[in-house]
Order: sequence, then structure tokens, then C-alpha cells
Amino acid sequence: MEDRIITLGQSEIPKRWYNVIPDLPEPMAPPIHPGTKQPLTPDDLAPIFPMGLIMQEASGEQWVEIPDEIRDVYRIWRPSPLVRATRLEEELGTPARIYYKNESVSPPGSHKPNTAVAQAYYNKAEGVERIVTETGAGQWGSALSFACNLFGIKCKVYMVKVSYEQKPYRKSLMHIWGSEVVPSPSMDTQSGRKILEQDPKCYGSLGIAISEAVEDAATHDDTKYSLGSVLNHVLLHQTVVGLEAKKQFKLAGDYPDVVAGCIGGGSNFSGLAFPFVHDKVVDGKGTDIVCVEPLACPTVTRGQFRYDFGDTAQLTPLLKMFTLGHSFVPPPVHAGGLRYHGMAPLVSHLNKLKVMRTVAYHQNEVFESALTFARTEGIVPAPETAHVVHFAVQKALECKENKEEQCILFNFSGHGYFDLAAYDSYLAGELEDYAYPKEAIEKALAELPPVD
Repeated sequence: MEDRIITLGQSEIPKRWYNVIPDLPEPMAPPIHPGTKQPLTPDDLAPIFPMGLIMQEASGEQWVEIPDEIRDVYRIWRPSPLVRATRLEEELGTPARIYYKNESVSPPGSHKPNTAVAQAYYNKAEGVERIVTETGAGQWGSALSFACNLFGIKCKVYMVKVSYEQKPYRKSLMHIWGSEVVPSPSMDTQSGRKILEQDPKCYGSLGIAISEAVEDAATHDDTKYSLGSVLNHVLLHQTVVGLEAKKQFKLAGDYPDVVAGCIGGGSNFSGLAFPFVHDKVVDGKGTDIVCVEPLACPTVTRGQFRYDFGDTAQLTPLLKMFTLGHSFVPPPVHAGGLRYHGMAPLVSHLNKLKVMRTVAYHQNEVFESALTFARTEGIVPAPETAHVVHFAVQKALECKENKEEQCILFNFSGHGYFDLAAYDSYLAGELEDYAYPKEAIEKALAELPPVD
């Protein structure tokens, strides 16, 4: 291959999203209403989501048309480049071919606008005036702020307190695009006040922030809730990433033996991986599809595949997923976007069926590989993205040891230019490797709802 960067023309932006549900080897367990314990209906979700997104959440159609208005916004940064990491390959001395899909080229610097733009569009189409959401590291909050600004919708973001303090410039980005941002847990909601009464110094979690945002949406008639990961419609919107990548690999005359992404809630990983899941399940490709998570929040590798709430205050529907328990509060690692107790039901289901697998790493080894990547490829990875960078480095070194010429593809889900304090801490030797105590995980798992 002569070209290091494989690009597509804007006419190649996908016109349809890919829905993996029709290709599942076995059907998923349905979401459950927390009160009735019966399968959820579209009407149950109507108080917090617009109907356009609810219908996508429940859709069994393999292909969903992308409205022209959304594709017009996508043209600001899409198609994103597929890059052959030749300088990294040379540094590692590996026979492996390493590619990354560079989603950091979007205005907010991550993959998140792929669904933020879609969600803002469908809310605007139904007359919604205000959207509330949560954010961990701030990637999602800044993406939704970007999208709401474009469509003229007010936005409020409940940002996990530890990230609010660690990543002030993500907050600045949200303010630039006109959003209100508060640290979570906050005094703005009943669920936030209850948490602060119990622990005034609580540094927050995505589960807590989701509780606050859902409560806000449910108590304001002009407001809907928006989620940046986990749910089916969010993962659906992200598949533009993998669909583009498949076209780019055809241009490159190559195809991945390994497809990988970091997982917190599962959206960036799914966006890249699901179109390749189709090839594996339907066409019999032997692709190794790998999720990468932090050992500090080992949702799939140490959690249980059970029904659980998506939030701490138990306001959300019950989802069948790998979970550490809705009361689990992970330690304050810098990969704030990966600090979530649950995993997307679709990702969980496919892990359970062994269509894909999950590995977990400590943050110091992750940052070591991130530095190698930054010093060879020139882009500083976000702490979340750094996890899959580390996997790719380890896999390439394994290929070197075994003299295997495998093709590795990973999703470069976001840059780390607002996360440089994390790199300062690493370079100063101040990062701690958290291995969450077994007893704490068992305590949170013991509180799971009694649903079969």
C-alpha cells in the first residue's frame, strides 16, 4: 500500500445506519419497566425521549435511513480518515499492519457527534426546546453542546464532578457552544442532593449523573433526555464509523484480522465493530473483535450479566447487561468516559455469545503506550482512547514475537488535548493503578434488583 491515509469523498458518507439486531445469533433480552417488571413499550419512554429515537431504539430493520439534514452536518468532518500507523509499526518492529479510524477530527474532538447531531435533529423535529444529559470525561457533553448549538436547542450538562475538576477545558468547550454545565452530584436535583447528604465529598459517577439528568427531563415539560452511549439508537448512529472503514479497507486492498475499541458504555467500539460483526456472523469471517476496558472499572471482565438499572437512583429501565451494580462508584481515574458500571446491552449480549471478547488494563501501562503513539504518530490520545492504543501495541508486539503478519484496526475515538493534566501526572509518576477491591464489587452486585 502506498498511501498512509485512506480518504473518501463526501459523497461516500453513509446514507444509512446499520442495525446489528437482525444479525444477532440469538435475540436479546428486552428492557424491563422498573415498576411493572414487564417488557418496556415505546410509550414508557415517551416522557424522556422523542418518538423518532424511541422507534429507532426498538427497530428491527437492518438499515435505517440517515436524513439529509444530518448528513449535511456530518460533512463538517466526515468521512473521517483511516490511517495506516506506519511510524508506530516501525517503532515496534512488528510485521503487523496497524490501522486506526481517526474520529478525533470532529469539532469536539471525538466520535460523539455522530449520535449527538442525530439526537439533536430528532428532538428539534418534534419541537423539543431543551435537552439535558450527563457526561463523564466531557467528550459527550461537548458533542451534544456542539449539536444543540447548531439546531438552536438549549442544553444542560451534568458533568461527573471528578472530571469537572480534572478537565476544565472540556467545560469551557461546552460553554463556548452555549450549554449550562454543573458538577454532579449537584444541588439542582433531588437525587443529587440525596447523594451529597450521604457523602458531601462524593466525586461522582456516570450512574449518579444519569440519575440527575433523567430526573431533570422528567420534571420539565419542555425537556427531553439525551444519552451518549449504551442504548441501541446511540450505537446505531455510530455505525457510520465502521461503514466508512469497510469502504476504506477496500480501497487499501486490505481487511482487518483484529478489530478493537475501548469500552465505557460501548458506543465508539460498536460504531466501528458492528459492521464487522455482520461479516463475522453472516459471512463467517474469522475476525477477532476485542473490547478494551480499565481494570479500575472492569464492567465486563469482573461484572455479572444481569438485569440492572442504568443509573444510581434507579430511575431508568432495567437492562440485561454486564454490570458492576448501579451503586458502584469507580475510582477517579483519568479515563472518565470509561467509568460506568454497566455495558451496552448489545455489546454485553455479543460478549456473552463470544462473538467478541474483552480485556482490561491498568492506567499506567495504558499511558506508556499512549506516549509511544503520540511520539510516533503525532496525535495525543484521550485517556479513554489510550486503552485501545495499548491493546494495539501489545497485539503488534505479540505478532512480532510470533512472526505473524496480522492486520489490526482500532478506533481512535478522541484526542487528548484537553486531558494534558493526565499526561502531566503520568510523567511525574503520580498516577495510581487501581484494582477495585473484590469486596466492593461484591457489595454493589449484591444490590442488583431481583429480576431473572
